[in-house]
Amino acid sequence: MRDFKTLNIWQLARKCTLDIYRVSESFPPSERYGLQSQLRRAAVSAAANIAEGCGHGSQRELKRFVRIARGSASEVESHLMLAEDLKLIDGEESRSLLEEVRRLQKMLVAFLESIGSHPDTKARSLEPRA
Repeated sequence: MRDFKTLNIWQLARKCTLDIYRVSESFPPSERYGLQSQLRRAAVSAAANIAEGCGHGSQRELKRFVRIARGSASEVESHLMLAEDLKLIDGEESRSLLEEVRRLQKMLVAFLESIGSHPDTKARSLEPRA
């Protein structure tokens, strides 16, 4: 079991989630159950899966949840691009958030690599090279 709160990847995922909540507040009411909800859910999922993976006792489970978090981060990226296309967020805000999400994606990949290629391999480091 690891303390997820000490991981840079979880801290960045949490920051992304908070930023996405802030930005999506201005979405029109018609998007409350549409893109706003999907975007927020995917952002929450990325941070939550990192935390959940750390709570499991095996490297195999940690890797599985980090992979899910990586998928959720990709979903966030897609939703942000769509939100910009629909003019729900301006280009500058979108670029800033996309940069943050892409940084998270790279960190998740590096973290997976640091865990190793076999389920029983001990992580060389809890902090990935970004």
